[in-house]
Amino acid sequence: MHKIIISAFFLLSFSSNANETEVLTVDRVVPNNLELSFPNDRRIKPKSSDFELVNYVVMSNELGERWAVVTVRNSSTGGRSLENGHLMALFANGDRKSPLEFKVNFEGKETQSITVSFGENKFPILTITTAT
Repeated sequence: MHKIIISAFFLLSFSSNANETEVLTVDRVVPNNLELSFPNDRRIKPKSSDFELVNYVVMSNELGERWAVVTVRNSSTGGRSLENGHLMALFANGDRKSPLEFKVNFEGKETQSITVSFGENKFPILTITTAT
């Protein structure tokens, strides 16, 4: 019985000490028709694929972690695997970066929403793109 009480106390104290700086919040939405013209001298772009970006929501926290919920559609009739190189974020300082490594399988014509991490960056994400 004592073990249960001690375990419950430990869980309560751990959850009450959760660091609020780690909590993700939704960033302000940037309109789709906003024209940005950062130089891309290294010609960084996402890997070509059959995936279409339907929409996305970017999130961050006070630690500088950058995340996004992306909704992606496989435009092919066959199964495909979406990988980190198929997506690219443009940051407010002009840097371009793919999310951290992941792989998600899609059936033909399937649409899925997934959450991906772009690591830490002091600049917010302005847009996310794919290359079809």
